[in-house]
Amino acid sequence: MNDVIEPVSATLAERAKLVLGKRNLVFIGLMGAGKSAIGRLTAQALGIPFVDSDHEIERVSRMTISDLFARYGEEEFRALETRVLKRLLRSGPRVVSTGGGAYINERSRRQIKKGGLTVWLNAELDVLWERVNKRDTRPLLKTENPRQTLENLMNARYPVYAEADLTVLSRDVKKETMVEEVLSAVIEHQDKKNHE
Repeated sequence: MNDVIEPVSATLAERAKLVLGKRNLVFIGLMGAGKSAIGRLTAQALGIPFVDSDHEIERVSRMTISDLFARYGEEEFRALETRVLKRLLRSGPRVVSTGGGAYINERSRRQIKKGGLTVWLNAELDVLWERVNKRDTRPLLKTENPRQTLENLMNARYPVYAEADLTVLSRDVKKETMVEEVLSAVIEHQDKKNHE
């Protein structure tokens, strides 16, 4: 994939920014869907701040996500995640990328829905696997058969992710193409609401 970043259409970005107003744009989806990479570039295109909730959790806890899982377990991690998301989403506009399990947790999902417009980066198994199997930093994939675990996560989580305001297919295309599709989805979502 070509990593030369081409500018995203300024007109498209301006229209999406107007539609967004003071709301946050919150990226949800499975690990490897591109929430951080596409989120960061979308924030640049919109000229608003970007924050990765996992990085923020690591910053406030002074521990890695893997260490938090290992030491405190998933339930305690999710409670911390909910508190961090509530704080991050209190003001806007900004682009927020969330961890793969954030939207699955009911308390976090309420904060996310209340705090902004949600974008599900929906990716097929082969795309996700290609992106995540190179690193062993994913606590949920430290299993006997990580690809099967990823597929099981998809089966369990995709029906919940489908509640998102917007869905954009994450695939191997230029990152700017993905950003433009996100911005277009924001505008189309508002157009639909205006015609209801």
